[in-house]
Amino acid sequence: MTSVAEVSIARVLKGHEGPVLEEWMRGQMAAFRQGGRISERELRAQSTEFLTLLQQATQDGTTDIMSPAYGRLRDMLGDLSRSRAIQGYSPSETATFVLSLKRPLFLRLRQELGNDAQALADVSWSATELLDQLALYTTEIYQKGREEVIGRQQEELLELSTPVVKLWDGVLALPMIGTLDSARTQVVMESLLQRIVETGAEIAIIDITGVPTVDTLTAQHLLKTVTAARLMGADCIISGIRPQIAQTIVHLGVDLAGVSTKATLADAFRLALSRTGQSLNGSRPPRS
Repeated sequence: MTSVAEVSIARVLKGHEGPVLEEWMRGQMAAFRQGGRISERELRAQSTEFLTLLQQATQDGTTDIMSPAYGRLRDMLGDLSRSRAIQGYSPSETATFVLSLKRPLFLRLRQELGNDAQALADVSWSATELLDQLALYTTEIYQKGREEVIGRQQEELLELSTPVVKLWDGVLALPMIGTLDSARTQVVMESLLQRIVETGAEIAIIDITGVPTVDTLTAQHLLKTVTAARLMGADCIISGIRPQIAQTIVHLGVDLAGVSTKATLADAFRLALSRTGQSLNGSRPPRS
């Protein structure tokens, strides 16, 4: 059964939309004045759309924001929340878009129902629950949006941190920096194999000078990369084997038999040139 309080929300939004919008806009602009990340025109368009959709959603008296009546409003808030997540807004700033509507809405409710204390209490509580639900919904969508942004950034950083460089004709170099985990290993292999196909390289130098520690898992990841490169027709040389890493590999019992290792990238480069029958004096560097 539809209550008087629930109907009053839609009635107040429809009858006082102009004043509610203007007061709501003043509050939002004051909050965003220092940041300057959104224009008044854009904020007004968002606020007007929200009020229109909220008025339509509350016409049948329901305050369940997951009901079909709120479908369009949820879509609108979802787009707004994801957009603000990408633009760098905080969760509280995003939720404030909804929560800042409370003051102007409650003022108009008091004007409408000031002589009926019970009705005013009922509609105020109903409106509070409704706006709180919508604010929580924006926070949930915002969080998902931020997780997507962070995920994309991590993928981009992985790609940037695993560049495959053409050192010479038939010779590639893959300088590794940081920890080598399963996710990064996959990116490393994909990048290296793709460049082997593109360049027809015979030798791939994997330089681990920038890898702080080597454990059993790291060594296994390196071996997987070497095996994958061999399947594509390229031999691998691992450079950057420091004394501490050499001792660790021996202590762990990791089998690097059949894998050429060198202490420095320069040593690995000289070995690569020797294997490909080239020399620094007799060969020209590759064209960029």
